[in-house]
Amino acid sequence: MIKNNSFERWSIEDSIDVYGIQNWGAGYFDVSEKGEVVVTPMGKNGGTRISLMDIISGLSARGMHMPVLLRFENILDSQITLLHENFRNAIKEFDYKGDYKGVYPIKVNQQQQIIEEITRFGAQYHHGLEAGSKAELIAAISFIKDLDACLICNGYKDEEYVDLGLYARKMGYQCFFVIERPGELPLIIERAAKLKVKPLIGVRVKLSTSAGGHWSESGGDRSVFGLNMTQLVNVVDTLRKNNMLDCLKLLHYHLGSQIPNIRDIRASVVEACRIYSGLVEEGAAMGFFNLGGGLAVDYDGSQTNFTSSRNYTLEEYCRDIIEVIKASLGDIPHPTIITESGRATVAYCSVLLFNILDVSFFETISLPDKMPKNTHEHIVNMMDVVKSLNSKNLQECYHDAVYYRDEIRQLFKHGNISLRERALAETIFWNFVKNIAKEIKKYKYVPDEFEKIDVSLADIYYCNFSVFQSLPDTWAIDHLFPIMPVHRLGEAPSRQAILSDITCDCDGKISRFIDLHDVKNTLPLHEFNPEKEYYLGVFLVGAYQETLGDLHNLLGDTNVIGIRLGDNGDYKFVGEIKGDSVEDVLSYVEYDTDDIISRIRAMAEDAIQHGRILVEERREIMEAFEAGIRGYTYFEK
Repeated sequence: MIKNNSFERWSIEDSIDVYGIQNWGAGYFDVSEKGEVVVTPMGKNGGTRISLMDIISGLSARGMHMPVLLRFENILDSQITLLHENFRNAIKEFDYKGDYKGVYPIKVNQQQQIIEEITRFGAQYHHGLEAGSKAELIAAISFIKDLDACLICNGYKDEEYVDLGLYARKMGYQCFFVIERPGELPLIIERAAKLKVKPLIGVRVKLSTSAGGHWSESGGDRSVFGLNMTQLVNVVDTLRKNNMLDCLKLLHYHLGSQIPNIRDIRASVVEACRIYSGLVEEGAAMGFFNLGGGLAVDYDGSQTNFTSSRNYTLEEYCRDIIEVIKASLGDIPHPTIITESGRATVAYCSVLLFNILDVSFFETISLPDKMPKNTHEHIVNMMDVVKSLNSKNLQECYHDAVYYRDEIRQLFKHGNISLRERALAETIFWNFVKNIAKEIKKYKYVPDEFEKIDVSLADIYYCNFSVFQSLPDTWAIDHLFPIMPVHRLGEAPSRQAILSDITCDCDGKISRFIDLHDVKNTLPLHEFNPEKEYYLGVFLVGAYQETLGDLHNLLGDTNVIGIRLGDNGDYKFVGEIKGDSVEDVLSYVEYDTDDIISRIRAMAEDAIQHGRILVEERREIMEAFEAGIRGYTYFEK
């Protein structure tokens, strides 16, 4: 909570508490003694701390503009290590006889830097990839060099998709076709015979178990993908009829992308184990048990079963899975366990940085000492309501004030009061709302009608980025990400704000923020000084956001910088990717930029002929347009 007493000294520890960075940061993010957010890419093991402000200074010196997406390769490495080492520890603790192999679903973040680093670093753990389309499959095959890693083929499969996977199998890949629809099996059998390849086959099943969270419809009886029990038995019968039951080696299910409650995870494993046992009894070879995704990220740091959190640790997740599988399978040989933990693998490695361009402050004008002559009685009555406000009549006064405000607006629409009278009424009303906001801070319980009063009084900080391009889940599904200033954290944040992006869309805003016990409607920020840059960061954005972003207002991809910590503790910029230019985004939506320039040149020539511009001005105009079409789509100073 922000301190109310201005005489209390603000400390860095207060900022740590307000923004919760040590709760959601997982050891990767903290605040330095200089009041700047620092990154520890090696995680809780310590090592070099990198200041985001130092990175920003380096980017500025190199001529790179905000917004910028930072990717920390060491954080990606660390998350892969933590996943595998926790499973290894659990396997040893419970004397589990099978193995664990992680698989990364490419759809979570398809960027080449991400896939290249996962396959490079993950090779020591035989960490594989999951593909859901032909494009993803081709990319996966090109980057996997470790033939002990698993390559999982999900999604709709046509003949070409199947052939690509079979050729990968010929080359020695552990490439599994996961049957998600009954019609896929005949195609796989036919193409395998044609190409003389013995396929590795898996089946995706629909569990009756479902889970909470944004993505709960991924599981359950009515989920889109997967086989029901009748269809599963038909697959077994078809494979037996074709003497291919020994090809059926993998069971797969997917409960959802972000499962906050460990009880749902345990319940799904128990049910899936019964299906796995049934397939073994039917004579299927089996040996691989793919639990899909679901390992959640604690975005708000609350460690609860809230949608944006999780009520378990990574250690508990791994121990519970191993314990339940061993207990449920009994004498059946322990399979190799696969999880497709994409979100937990990549979320932490990416940080979006942007600068504040401007601020619209909520300011109220002082009320007049006395009302002007002939003031309408509704305005006089509203003023009386303001003067009578106290902690005991809060709601009554609020209802009266809203009534008078609405009546006054109707009078204005019909021409019965003047513009000045309307302005006076608005001034009185917003002073009244500000007084209510002060009063309700004394309440233990805030009435529902006042729940979002802080939003109505909040400042608007205009941010140099696009919600739709860089944080689409905040708009589409109200997903929460940690957001905070990356500097000035030794100062008290004296303003309450919502964030607006630079798209001309009323949905291009963020007005829901993480909180340890709930969701906040405003974000504490510092006073904005237009003479000095003010930077914010959005954290844990590595999963899905880069993939789902769109071109709203033709604002394209941001600049991207890969960062790697060296063995001697220093760090370097790697894999620098320049953000989209205006020319790039126009070409994405089928414009010919050469044609555009030709059209503008013709317009400029016509303007000369009609005396609207001078010949000398034509050159200046064309240089401006040609530079603009090559420029960054975001705000540049």
